[in-house]
Amino acid sequence: MQTATQTLRRAWIAQARKTPFVALGLGAATVGMVWLVLAGGYNALASVDHTNLHYAALGGAAGFGATALGALLASGLRNISVRTQDTMLGFAAGMMLAASSFSLILPGLDAGKTLTNSGPGGALVVVLGLTLGVLLMLGLDYFTPHRHESTGPRGPATDRLNGVWLFVLAIVLHNLPEGMAIGVSFSKGDMDVGLPLTAAIAIQDIPEGLAVALALRAGGLSTTRAILIAMASGVMEPIGALVGIGISSGLALGYPISLGLAAGAMIFVVSHEVIPETHRNGHQTPATIGLMAGFCVMMFLDTALG
Repeated sequence: MQTATQTLRRAWIAQARKTPFVALGLGAATVGMVWLVLAGGYNALASVDHTNLHYAALGGAAGFGATALGALLASGLRNISVRTQDTMLGFAAGMMLAASSFSLILPGLDAGKTLTNSGPGGALVVVLGLTLGVLLMLGLDYFTPHRHESTGPRGPATDRLNGVWLFVLAIVLHNLPEGMAIGVSFSKGDMDVGLPLTAAIAIQDIPEGLAVALALRAGGLSTTRAILIAMASGVMEPIGALVGIGISSGLALGYPISLGLAAGAMIFVVSHEVIPETHRNGHQTPATIGLMAGFCVMMFLDTALG
């Protein structure tokens, strides 16, 4: 009789044979992230400014706290229309897109240009990071068993897990790039980058936490259990923040590459998961209006706090 681990291993091998290019991409992204952490050696990692690490941890905790707050709101709300939920998710998507542009890509381009003494060279560094971010999330999407509301189960061995946990794993994958972005944004101690980005992610985590709790409750869980699971899904943000500051603190070029990586991962999630989810119920117009509102709010925050 096969154990769960053996079954999952066989499923991963089968998935790799079925999608070899995605498997290679995930491997390349993983190697790239490990290289970013190890390239500077032990001394570089040991010399990470503890203040920046503290800021990254606080930023990740803020994301978790905002997710928990949103989940707790579900206790006082019996029901929210699907139209409203799609609008809120659209707002979150807009903030993520703007954060990727203003708080990740633009600082990455500036840092890359400074380090390479070339505008095109700096752009290529950020593009490398964007590519790694997309490959990472694409690979995780294919090789992590999870479930999207719009497309159903994804990844290997989905029949071995309860539908609730498949949904939770999807949310965990969604929160990972947000946490990484927070960690990367504080890695140089630049509050003009870290503060607006963290504020944006925390603000959009509130409707996300609420939407997750409501979805879990609609799936048959009790209100208490739905809230607790939705809150727990936010733990990935402080974990991701520590990963983010780790990959961006070893080499000088690791900073712009990591900014691009976090941006690529966030944009992938928005395009691959959030926007399709907001459009599947026929609420494209309110969802798009919500997206534009979120984009404008983030643009304002970047200007006011940056």
